[in-house]
Amino acid sequence: MAILVGFIFVLVILLVIFELLRRRHLREKYAVLWIVIGIGLLVLVAFPQLLFWAAGILGVQVPSNLLFAMALLLLVLVCLHLSFEQSQAEDEIRVLAEEVGILRLKVLQLEARQDSHSKIAEQNKQANNRPETIS
Repeated sequence: MAILVGFIFVLVILLVIFELLRRRHLREKYAVLWIVIGIGLLVLVAFPQLLFWAAGILGVQVPSNLLFAMALLLLVLVCLHLSFEQSQAEDEIRVLAEEVGILRLKVLQLEARQDSHSKIAEQNKQANNRPETIS
């Protein structure tokens, strides 16, 4: 019964991952990671002897301790990967903000130049439309 519950649980998780991927709420590079984790869990649910075998090879007394250690290692690796992604995103955002600032300054300079040219043109037009006075 526990194997069936575990199998259904992992399948539901995989279905949620595929649905998030289909709706484009989860990017492909992250979906691959979660799909691999889900398939690994399916294998462990289908063949629980693998966990006992791995625990024996690694010298772990209780197989569930190995499972918890693997889960902890996986979470640390996911956190490290997400920290790396966040650092890259922050760098890209900083560069984009600097570029927007430079472009905003150039637009203001162009607007100021256009305003000064339009004022000069208006003054020239007014000067040409004045009737000449005889002195």
